[in-house]
Amino acid sequence: MRRWSLAGQMLVLHLLVVAVTVTGGAVLALVQAHELLTEEAGGTARAVAVSVAASPDVLAALGQRDPSTRLQPYAERVRAATGVDFVTIMKPDGTRYTHPNPSQIGGHFLGHTDRALAGETFTETYTGTLGPSKRAVTPVVADGQVRALVAAGITIDRISARLRDQFAWGGLIVALALSLGAAGTWLVTARLRRQTHGLGPVELGRIHEHHDAVLHAVREGLLLVGRDGTLTLCNDAARLLLCLPADAEGRHVAELGLEGMLSDQEERVHLAGDRVLAVNSASSRLGTVITVRDHTELQTLTGQLDAERGFAESLRSAAHEAANRLHTVITLVELGRTEQAVALGTAELRAAQELTDRVVGAVREPVLAALLLGKSAEAAERGGELVISPDSELDDPGLDPRELVTIVGNLIDNAIDAATHVEVHLNADESGVVIRVADDGPGLTEPAAFEKGWTTKGDGHGLGLALVGQSVRRLGGTIEVTGSVFTVRLPVPERVR
Repeated sequence: MRRWSLAGQMLVLHLLVVAVTVTGGAVLALVQAHELLTEEAGGTARAVAVSVAASPDVLAALGQRDPSTRLQPYAERVRAATGVDFVTIMKPDGTRYTHPNPSQIGGHFLGHTDRALAGETFTETYTGTLGPSKRAVTPVVADGQVRALVAAGITIDRISARLRDQFAWGGLIVALALSLGAAGTWLVTARLRRQTHGLGPVELGRIHEHHDAVLHAVREGLLLVGRDGTLTLCNDAARLLLCLPADAEGRHVAELGLEGMLSDQEERVHLAGDRVLAVNSASSRLGTVITVRDHTELQTLTGQLDAERGFAESLRSAAHEAANRLHTVITLVELGRTEQAVALGTAELRAAQELTDRVVGAVREPVLAALLLGKSAEAAERGGELVISPDSELDDPGLDPRELVTIVGNLIDNAIDAATHVEVHLNADESGVVIRVADDGPGLTEPAAFEKGWTTKGDGHGLGLALVGQSVRRLGGTIEVTGSVFTVRLPVPERVR
């Protein structure tokens, strides 16, 4: 059995609410109209009765032998002129002088007269010879005595007839209001049907539950930025990776420092705090969809792999160069120049061994030592020189070697790019591990050098110094720049100082 859509349920509910509201309003209006008509009838009857009681013609007729002869025509003229249903003039004991039905003249008045005999004018609803009526009774007073009583009234049937006329108009208004309400409700539900794609509350609830579960369970960050730059959606992973506040949704990306992520590009690197993030963004009809993945570990491993790859490439170059020199030595031997061959081979062996001994003797962290050997060979291959300062001495500092590779490797790379002579100093003092890289280049003057994207090449893709700054912050250290000298201080446990 197919469930009703949300739009269909809303249509029925709105129609029911409109019908109940309009019907209730109509009933209330009719009740009020009945009360108003009844009060109006009582007021009219009272005014007619008081006017008749004060008429000199009535007092004059009461002094005749047969008052009915003059009072009956007078009462009928007043009844016809005022629109009441009866005007009854009677003796104090209730004997009628007048009546719309002449046969009732001389009969006893049906109703209460006690309050009128006491000099009071009052109204009441009573059933008389013409049926239930709203009537007023008042005394005719002369010389301080009640000479007669006058009653005027309008029947309830006549009041009901007037109410039925209003009921017909009220029914027409109710029908019109229901029609307009139904039309408006149909338009609203038609729009709702388009927006909900005809789905019912259960389906919509299930979709919301699935959306919420998937959105907050995935490890990748997901953001949706509206066309006006407002962050409209942000899952838990994005809050964590980008260090966003709890009230980030609804704020402009400029306030959150995310405006640089809006460009519609291929995957690019973004630095957020201590994290290296891979960011993808794409335009959609709702705005810009941004996905964020944590590449911190991958970037660190990539940096270490690049260092090892560079070292391997340097070893390959050194092996190639060694092969060339070995061929030279063999040729000298074949030519009988043994002493020159021995001198050349001994010099090459001594130079290589001195470099290895100097690096390994100064730095006893194997990964860092391998990095320095590789960078030395790379500098030599590029026509430069990498020197380990004579006073360098660093045991295993107890720090993450991947972080050290990131810091030292990127500082040396930037120095080799900018100069031909690079000197590296590694040591430990009271403040911790000291890493100092100096070169004979022009030095650093840009304060934004440790921000993602800065580069001396001007291509806007620099990341090395930004990664250095990130690693230094992760290790709780500091970095100082004086011209072309970079000094990094990293705190280490007391036992390794």
